[in-house]
Amino acid sequence: MILYGIANCDTVRKAKKLLEQAAHPFRFHDFRKEGLTPTMIQAWLAYADYSQLINKRSTTWKGLNESEQQAIESQDLERVCQHPTLIKRPLLDTGSKLLIGFNASEYQSL
Repeated sequence: MILYGIANCDTVRKAKKLLEQAAHPFRFHDFRKEGLTPTMIQAWLAYADYSQLINKRSTTWKGLNESEQQAIESQDLERVCQHPTLIKRPLLDTGSKLLIGFNASEYQSL
């Protein structure tokens, strides 16, 4: 399993803690340190709709101008990669499904 997010995000910390307590082996991928690629996003789109991946409530989204927002809405993956905090966090790739956001009961059902 791979847990994607940002190290200082509270919900990512909760997800990491729950996975560790349940002794689930996982690797943490920090968007800020390790980056984000269009290939990664394309892989996630096999499990989720694009609109589910983008966090329009984030301060990053609110800081974008209208043309940047429109480009992201039209699935400009390169632009999303320039702003990795636009991806909803945490994102857990189990290999067979993708959990977007943190829901303790979903994580416990693993």
